[in-house]
Amino acid sequence: MPPPITRAYYISGRVQGVGFRAHTQAKALELSLCGAAINLNDGRVYVEALGAQDSISKLAQWLALGPRFARVDSV
Repeated sequence: MPPPITRAYYISGRVQGVGFRAHTQAKALELSLCGAAINLNDGRVYVEALGAQDSISKLAQWLALGPRFARVDSV
């Protein structure tokens, strides 16, 4: 089994005040990942994830879309 990896993402767009962090936490738990999602003062969300490469890749794909009321401009 390969060792876990860590990735960090900065997500910009309409990502604060729309449940982005809570939805990210739920998705990360679904993918068996550990980490954090933090609102930044500049309006972005910082996400750090630790886990298997395939789960990290799935999270990255999800982050590009975000939850229903979010609008992701960049990751």
